[in-house]
Amino acid sequence: MVGFRSFLKSGHSPTLFASFFYFAFSCCIWVMNGAMAPFISETYQLSPAQKGLMLSIPIIAGAFMRFPLGVLAQYIGRKNATLVEMGMIIVALLFGYFYVSSYDSLLAMGVLLGIAGASFGVALSLGSGSFPPRYKGLAMGLVGAGNVGTAVSVLVAPALAQRWGWQTVYGIAALAMLLPMAAMILFGREPDDVDSHASLREHAACLFEKDGWAFSLIYAVTFGGFIGLTTFLPSYYYDQFGVSKVQAGQLAMLAAFMGAAVRVFGGWISDHWGGVNTLTAVLVTVAITLVLSGLASGSLVATTLLLMLCFAALGAGNGALFQLVPLRWPLTTAVAGSMIGEAGALGGGLVPNAMGLSKQYTGTYLWGFVGFAVCAVIVLGMLRVMQIRWTRTWAEKGGRARPVAHTPPAQPTPGARATSAE
Repeated sequence: MVGFRSFLKSGHSPTLFASFFYFAFSCCIWVMNGAMAPFISETYQLSPAQKGLMLSIPIIAGAFMRFPLGVLAQYIGRKNATLVEMGMIIVALLFGYFYVSSYDSLLAMGVLLGIAGASFGVALSLGSGSFPPRYKGLAMGLVGAGNVGTAVSVLVAPALAQRWGWQTVYGIAALAMLLPMAAMILFGREPDDVDSHASLREHAACLFEKDGWAFSLIYAVTFGGFIGLTTFLPSYYYDQFGVSKVQAGQLAMLAAFMGAAVRVFGGWISDHWGGVNTLTAVLVTVAITLVLSGLASGSLVATTLLLMLCFAALGAGNGALFQLVPLRWPLTTAVAGSMIGEAGALGGGLVPNAMGLSKQYTGTYLWGFVGFAVCAVIVLGMLRVMQIRWTRTWAEKGGRARPVAHTPPAQPTPGARATSAE
């Protein structure tokens, strides 16, 4: 507790919590169509492939919008960029409330929901910006835990849709977005860290490096899997097990909450065990639990327990990856994290599509689970090859931080005169 108090005092904690609040609400809005998918599908009688496309568009759009929002933040400041984005989210939600009336307009709504998914890089940079380097990883982990908003969405949105209709939920969400906007105005403060003033070239630099691509592919499995499966699960539970629409959201919430809650733990355990070791265990667990989830499609209890374990691993993987980012890019941590987050989130858009196509053309979701598991195994192989060089250059064995070398103070030469004050 004393250490956590020292952490809070080392930076501007009101900005940290305002950033968390902003990111949590953004994640909640980002997966809203997924949370209400059983209602939407019933309204428009969607095929599995149409449903997969509808679920993937907000994720893909959010990934592509992250970079423009980061550039905007360079010109107007990160706090102002969050306020602009939240204003745009409210407009998008009002569009959904007043104008969505067909499948085509629903797809357009999905693009607009992607605005909420753009929040990741700015939220983490703003929240961690006023903290010293030794605490940036923890600050980024706490803000990143705002992805618990996905669990809130799949829990609350179906219940609201059941009572007032799914389009009304857009209007309710538009009013709710005023809360994080007010918190940001009242408590947020623009940090003055150097990392935020990187040039456009520096923003994209990590994607021209092998390590940047490697980190992005890992994140495409961990975070992409988290956001993609969170969006897909309400539909899966409803279609596969015949539970009610509200129960489908509640079951999806159990898995999503596990992923969000374990993210900070993943960063903590990586500090002690090493990010590479943690990611190795994560990817093995993800691959096994995904295949078993596909095979356990006849048992609701087994599927739920396996998916909770899978999500716990995905959440730990998200934390572990961002334990490594400051080690690899110590001077441009937020910049690298933003670009990796953008590339990694694209992986989430593939998951609902793969699941929908698997169901439509094979009659089962199994091959969607198996395909994602194969991706996790491939990324695991890449990680084990890349870590050989990583642990020779910028990390200790297993992916731990290298100890800081302390140079002993120079001893004065006997008889030497002090000249600094002369």
